[in-house]
Amino acid sequence: MELTHFDSQGNAIMVDVGAKPLTKREAVAKGHITMSREALGKVKDGTVAKGDVLGVARLAGIMAVKKTAELIPLCHIIGLAQVRIDFTIQEADSRIEAVCTATAQGQTGVEMEALTGVSVALLTIYDMCKALDKSMELGGIHLCRKSGGKSGDYYRREAISSETPST
Repeated sequence: MELTHFDSQGNAIMVDVGAKPLTKREAVAKGHITMSREALGKVKDGTVAKGDVLGVARLAGIMAVKKTAELIPLCHIIGLAQVRIDFTIQEADSRIEAVCTATAQGQTGVEMEALTGVSVALLTIYDMCKALDKSMELGGIHLCRKSGGKSGDYYRREAISSETPST
């Protein structure tokens, strides 16, 4: 497989997508943050001193998606159609799962945007809860699925049953 972000001399380049047709693109990424039961209880009850943890994390994730091209050097600026970030509190595992769905009508995919949204949403939860639990751990950040474009659809084999959590 040829890597598209390098020219024949090995220099990093931004891929030319100018001749590619506009198609509907969608990507879904997820990850989780594990924390103490005390911290999770406060997030769930809305009693974290810094405020609405999941509400702020949702906004931070959405804002991050919109800035992906500024954060990752060779990403294209994309006209997003929709960004959605959802959370599921998993009490048995003492963790919160975040799912980011990004859609666009464009010439390149939105996988990096979805992954960025999940990452920043989870980092925001960490930031807002670090006074309660400095041992929190982020993990499992991955692309669940993507659609559109020349490479076609991708579905991660071990995808968890629900990609649009209830919270």
